[in-house]
Amino acid sequence: MTTWIGIALSVAWLFMAETALASSPVGPREAVEAAVGRFMTIIQNGRPDGAAVGERSDQIRQIVRGLFDFDEISRRALSRHWQALPREDQAEFVTLFRDLLERAYLTQVEAAAGGEKISFIGESIENGSATVRSKVVTRQGSEIPLDYRLHQRDGNWRIYDVAVQGVSFIASYRTQFDRVIRAESYSSLRERLLKKAMETTAAQR
Repeated sequence: MTTWIGIALSVAWLFMAETALASSPVGPREAVEAAVGRFMTIIQNGRPDGAAVGERSDQIRQIVRGLFDFDEISRRALSRHWQALPREDQAEFVTLFRDLLERAYLTQVEAAAGGEKISFIGESIENGSATVRSKVVTRQGSEIPLDYRLHQRDGNWRIYDVAVQGVSFIASYRTQFDRVIRAESYSSLRERLLKKAMETTAAQR
């Protein structure tokens, strides 16, 4: 996963924090723009709040788990295989997939040196869903279209997908997961996710 994809997911999760803290309802674009400013401050200035990296990671992880719609993300990522799973397996998959995305995100936060610039192009809202359109200008000067896809749940805007250059990261995972399940089984996919989690934990130690 490249830095700009990490930024896309990072902004999405921090957006959820901004939405929860807002005293009055805000539109999806306004909320995302506010979150971008906060996120860029963090990666460019290092420790603006004086917190250690580990402490900041724990704080962000708590925000993510409380506010990001991992149930919807997981359902969309497994697609038709989701309904075939017992409820206990669905709950376990949400946890495994959430942890996979969290690890990818936190790795990018620690590795990102900043320098990317994000500008917003517009937003569209229809039938309870929204798309916030933006573009990322990399340090090399290239432009990357970046769209945030949101829906309303419990009265709040929640991001359920990010599209980079028109490619949905949920669709990318869906293709990978479907390939493993069709060629092998869901149990094989579960084992791969568990193995990845153990490898990452061991590397961090």
